[in-house]
This record gives sequence, structure tokens and C-alpha cells, in this order.
Amino acid sequence: MRRVAETPRPDRRERAAALGFAFAEIEGEPYWDETASYRFTAAEVDALDDATAELERISRLAVDHAVRWNRREILGIGEADWALAKASWRAGEPSLYGRMDLRWDGSGPPKLLEYNADTPTALFEASVVQWEWLRCTDPGLDQFNGIHEALIAAWPAMDLPGRVHFACVAASAEDRGTVDYLRDTALQAGLEAPFLAVGEIGWGRGRFRDREERPIDAVFKLYPWDWLLRERFARMLRQDATAAERTRWIEPPWRMIPAGKGFLALLWEMFPGHPNLLPAFREPGRTGRPEIGKPFWGREGANLLAPGGQRTPGPYGDQPVLWQEWAELPRFGGRYPVLGSWVVAGRPCGLGIREDATPLTRDTSRFVPHAFTPHEEPRPA
Repeated sequence: MRRVAETPRPDRRERAAALGFAFAEIEGEPYWDETASYRFTAAEVDALDDATAELERISRLAVDHAVRWNRREILGIGEADWALAKASWRAGEPSLYGRMDLRWDGSGPPKLLEYNADTPTALFEASVVQWEWLRCTDPGLDQFNGIHEALIAAWPAMDLPGRVHFACVAASAEDRGTVDYLRDTALQAGLEAPFLAVGEIGWGRGRFRDREERPIDAVFKLYPWDWLLRERFARMLRQDATAAERTRWIEPPWRMIPAGKGFLALLWEMFPGHPNLLPAFREPGRTGRPEIGKPFWGREGANLLAPGGQRTPGPYGDQPVLWQEWAELPRFGGRYPVLGSWVVAGRPCGLGIREDATPLTRDTSRFVPHAFTPHEEPRPA
């Protein structure tokens, strides 16, 4: 694993626009960054694939354990919300996708920092944008990236109705870009995929309905469950969950279990010493080493409590905190990468890398592409 300086393509902005990449720059700063890439060996890609598959395996075991033994307190999930999560898991509702954020420098086992199991973003750039970059710059290299094909194959296997609505906060360019990309994969899989802003989801005659008063039989929502269940129509969500005809939600309610930071404490409790986990507890000081505090439902590096008293700002300061052993991100060329390993339908399928100027990955991080050599060169005798 190494970081390589790259010469940005002179027409990169035009190419981004042609792909529909509306958030290649955010607030005047580059988000998509072609000044560098990360290079891996095929063996390193295999190691990331294996670690992601193993983490998905134990995560599913931990969710099942949590539901069987009502471990909602360690997860920080309220009783009414817990009923929804349990019913969803017991119904076997399938998950579409998720992103595991890993700490790795190419040596030793990759370590799970957190599991973005409910509303992961950075999907379009991981799937489409960096692949287009690779095809233009060096088609002789390969990329850990089967995300697009995996998504198209996943939709038919989810046993959904023919029309799936796609919802997010329409004013967010990043969220809208992610949702429009997922709509495209659904359309390619043969589904109808109308867009619906979250605020336009209505309720009438015992069903969730769209602007045309059509029942919403299934909806992909890029809107966290912990937000959705605080909305004024949360009681309708619970009413709908017990109805004979009800809405299918993607991601399903059970995904709030692995999405919360409390899940990291449950994983460590169940699998202490696991090579792909970091010690994590609900109480500070139990790892015996420097720790980072993470709000249970925090996002984008907000309200982190790092060793040495460093704090990041944000709106989650009133939440309970998960304490995880501090594993500082590796430093390559003055940048700190976090590896986002993608899971679609429960299987590893690709990698996206965001890097920051500090060891804390924030909403100002940049996305950089990666590549690997598909065939290893023979070692010298």
C-alpha cells in the first residue's frame, strides 16, 4: 500500500459534470482529488476483501444475538424503536448496502473503526467516478470495484414490488447524487424508481403515500433511522409496521443496530481480541490505552473526543459516548486515509478512500482513487 502523486487531468471538471458528479467540489473546495492515488498489491486487496467478509459475518451474528437477548441498552436504542428493529430482523428483511470504515496501512489485520450500515455516502464516487479515472489514466491496472454490478444484481434478489421510491433531503447535493445513482442501478435492474423528497412522504387511508397519492410499497431512504423515528409521523411508522399492507424500507429498521456506535462495544464483548476489531466500551478508561470518544449516532467526524483533549464541533454533543481504543490513521504524504470497504447484499465488493489533513476524518475530507496491479511480479531469486 502506497500513495502515489498524480497529475490531474486538465478536463477533470468537464468529465465530472458529464458523469453527473455534481459535488466534485463542495463549497469551493475540491472533494474529488486527482493529485494522488493509492496503490495496492493483489494480495493486499484480497486481505481487505477477507477482512470485510469476516466483519460482515460477525456483525450479522452480533445483530442476531442483540435481538435474541434484547441488548438494546448497550446499543442505546429506545424501547419503541427497538420493537421495530427486532421485527425487521425477525422478518428477514434484506439489506442493500453498507460501508465499513477501516484503519489499515497494508500490514497486519485491517481494523474496524465503524460500520456505516444505514445511510452510507461516498458511493457514486467509489463505484463510478474512480473507475472512469482508472480507465482514462491506466487501463492496465485494476481496481477493487465491483460495486455497480453488485447493486444491479442485488435489486431483483430483494423481493421488492415493481416500483421503489427513492427519498432524501433534496437540498443536499451529495445525498441527491447518491440517491440518483442508486435510482439508476434500480432502473437498470428493471424497477420503476421515482424520486421523492423526504418531506413529501405523506400518510393517508392507512398507508404512506407519494405526491400523486399512490401507496409507497417500497422506499429507499437516505435518511437515518434515528432521525426518521424522531419525526412527527414516527407513530405512523409503528402503525404501518403492523399493517397487512405495509411499506418496505431500505435500509430496513434492523440496520439501526449495527449503525450505532454502541454496536462496536457489543462486537468487542462478543469477540474480544478479534484481529479486525478495536477494544470498545460504553465506559471510558476500560481499554487501558488512549481512547477516542464517539457519539452513538454521530456522523462525519462531528463531536469526536480525541486523546490530548482535541474535540471536533458538531450537533451530537448531548448523546451517549462510545469509547474505542485510539488507532491513529496511518500517514502517507502528509495525509491520513480511511479505507471505506463496501458491502452489497452482504458481500464485499469495492473500496473507496477518503483522506484528511488530520487523523480525524471530517466532512472536509477528500476522496482519492485507488488501483492495484492485477498480476503480481515474480519475486527475484
